[in-house]
Order: sequence, then structure tokens, then C-alpha cells
Amino acid sequence: MGSYIREKTVYCGKQYKEVDIFTYSDGQKQAVQRGARSKKRKVSEPKQKNLNDKNARRYFTQTATLNYGSDPEALHVTTTYNDKYLPATLEEAERKVRNFIRKVQYARKKAGLPPLKYMLVTVYVCDRQTGEPVRVHHHILMNGGLDRDMVENLWRERRRRGRKEGDRTGYCNADRLQADENGIAALCSYLVRQASGKKRWTSSHNLERPTYCTADGKFSHRQVEKWARERPGREFWERKYPGWTLTSEDYGTAYEYNELTGWAIHLKLRRKE
Repeated sequence: MGSYIREKTVYCGKQYKEVDIFTYSDGQKQAVQRGARSKKRKVSEPKQKNLNDKNARRYFTQTATLNYGSDPEALHVTTTYNDKYLPATLEEAERKVRNFIRKVQYARKKAGLPPLKYMLVTVYVCDRQTGEPVRVHHHILMNGGLDRDMVENLWRERRRRGRKEGDRTGYCNADRLQADENGIAALCSYLVRQASGKKRWTSSHNLERPTYCTADGKFSHRQVEKWARERPGREFWERKYPGWTLTSEDYGTAYEYNELTGWAIHLKLRRKE
């Protein structure tokens, strides 16, 4: 069975895209015209939203970049629990953070803002003896608009009779996302690669999803092997993809070798200013 080189381009908004160049077999072939691009399709959501999985981590970063990378007021919210309100189970923790999200949604609606778009990452480790989750905390990416102090103040328990506010559930910090030449990849890498611990994520249903298209036979095996050996720099890829440049010399390229399929090249590109 023969094989050829496929170029897969994932679009994460107007300013950022990723390109995979890899070997594809004739049996998998979908596009039949050499170099022709397929129609754009939505990237499939991972079945298991577990950020210990490579595909889920990549989809998470692509989706976050698409939805928040160009929003100057987008927030990264971190919430923890104090000892008094520490949840006994993971399910209780997720119930508490869902209540917080509902409060944020209500505050946005009251302020006349667009609906909340969020990505929620729950991080925890399991007790070695009991197997129960401990040190549970949450990271939430959300679209901007609400004052940061207001968002932080919503991380509270239910108000008791005779009191103006409920107790603080724990620590809550809301920071604006700080994009650099790599977009918000640094934050996404932090969220999906925190030391030890298990991570899983959920999101609102109104997120935009990355799209992709493919082109077959545009490059040859010999070309890909040559590039993998020589590791060309920014100017080379700018010529291949006019109007685009590597996000950075180090982060923007990755090369992988597989004994069965040979070399694969992964590019992270941002639109040139």
C-alpha cells in the first residue's frame, strides 16, 4: 500500500493556525486531487475531556486560543477552598464551581453583557490511602466584560438569613489573559501540565470550535525528510506560508519520527503584522 504526505491546517481564529505535515496511506485517502484543499470542517471534540490525554490537551489549547486569544478583557479565574468549605468529594467540588458559574452568568445578564463563554479545568490529586480527591481547585477561562473584583466576590457560599453576603468559599483570583507572540499558549500549557494531579475540563456549549482542512500530495517524502534533518528557520516557513510566521523559533516548530510512518512536522503560526 502506497503513502503520500498530507498537510492538515487547523484554524484557530484569524490570527493563529497550526499545520501538521505527515505521512498518510492510500487506504486513508480522502482528497483525490494533488494539492487540492478539502472543505473546512470542525475539529472533532475529544470523547474523553481528560487533560492527561495528548489529543485533549491540544484541542483544549486550540479552542482556548480561538475563543479568548483575541479578547483583551478575557479572564483567567483561579478558585480554591478554605478548610471550612473544603468539598468532601469531587462531585461536591464540581457542584460548587457550577454554582459559581451560574452566578457569573446571572451577573453578565444583569449587566447586559453577551452570554458567558467558559472553559473550566478541575485539578486534583488522589489520597494514597483512601483514593479520594484532595487539593481540589479550579481554573476558569471566560470572556471579558465583568469587573474582576465582581467576579472574585462571587466565589461565596449561600447567604445565611440576616446576612448581606455568604462566607467566602476560599481564594479567588481573576486576571486578564496576557497574550504574547505565542498567543495564550503559555497559560494553556500551565493549565494542562501542572505538576502531578489529574485534570479534566468542561465548557459552555456556545464556544466556537476550531476548523481544519487538508491538502494531499503538496509535499514529498524527500522534502519532509530534508526539512527534518536541516530544521529550517522562520524565513523558510514564511516563504512556504506567505502572510504567516512562526509564533517563535523554539515553540513554533516540532519534529517527530515514527519508525513506521517516518517524519512528521508540526508548525504553530501567527499572522504577520
